[in-house]
Amino acid sequence: MTQELKIGGTRLIISSIGPASSVQDGGRFGAQRFGLTPSGAMDRLALAAANCLAGNTLLAPAIEIGPYGAAFKARGGAVRVALAGAPRSAEIGGRMVAPATSATIADGETLKLGMAQGGAFSYLAIEGGFRGEPMFGSFSVNARVGLGSPFPRPLQAGDELGVAAASAAPERRIDLPAATTGPIRVALGPQNDEFGDDAIDLFLDSEWKISATSDRMGYRLEGPVIKHLHGHNIVSDGTVNGSIQVPGNGQPIVLMSDRGTSGGYPKIATVISADFGRFAQVPAGTAFRFKAISMEEAQAEARKFAELLRTLPDRLGSIESFDLNIEALQDANVAGVAVSAVDARTWQVPADVLTRE
Repeated sequence: MTQELKIGGTRLIISSIGPASSVQDGGRFGAQRFGLTPSGAMDRLALAAANCLAGNTLLAPAIEIGPYGAAFKARGGAVRVALAGAPRSAEIGGRMVAPATSATIADGETLKLGMAQGGAFSYLAIEGGFRGEPMFGSFSVNARVGLGSPFPRPLQAGDELGVAAASAAPERRIDLPAATTGPIRVALGPQNDEFGDDAIDLFLDSEWKISATSDRMGYRLEGPVIKHLHGHNIVSDGTVNGSIQVPGNGQPIVLMSDRGTSGGYPKIATVISADFGRFAQVPAGTAFRFKAISMEEAQAEARKFAELLRTLPDRLGSIESFDLNIEALQDANVAGVAVSAVDARTWQVPADVLTRE
């Protein structure tokens, strides 16, 4: 599908959008042995929460919106959406949209989103999803290799997404757990023996920042130089999301969702899967630290994270509509026993009442 191809029926038209915004789902799997990276959402919990609110499967395709603002217009019918991830202002037709809720964009209305506050990525899920053809089992966009659907590139103003019309179901809210804070947890290795104890201590004890040159393939870290014991080249081996490579300049690179499937730099540590989304949300220039935990602890956190995803639907609630019936309100005695300031009989207490036992 190309940008020039116009779509009939209900559509979501992108009026404006910043860079680093694309369609992402849970990722494509089963072909890493052929060099095909999984891609997928940088923050799986936020993706799952948005889809849960929209009534979709948890890892269905959604729009991953980068740090800048965006605007979307509904055409050909109403569109129900849900936003999760980095906090940002949201309004539809001048009406503010509460966080962690779904909302409906009426035909012709525009959803306006502000810049991310204290995060990097938000996820806009559309009830019923949008039309497109999965590539290798996924809609996820990897612009470097031209994969993804409905556009194999980042989204841009003027793109039209064919979507399902909004249902008559009530809007939803979701009660998400408090965000985890503190250092980003890592498991040391698999090549931590390529670094001395002093280098590992420096890595764990230092404050790091994410470079503005980072992208979905890798987050470049700014901080002290980490020195190798035996040089920076190893026989290339497999990588995973969160692998922390240390190239020749000693400045670590954390591999992200669009990473290559193998690499030839020593990996000092790996961000645990339960913290990967939290790490992906760290804004460029914000200081943070790492903390090493055991493999057993990392596995326990992975199981807790999987359970959280599985039980997200249990955290949903409906938002009922409270339309006022003005005629009924006028007929109701909502004030209880009313009094009149100019009629003493309505507020003065009779003397015999005061003397009764």
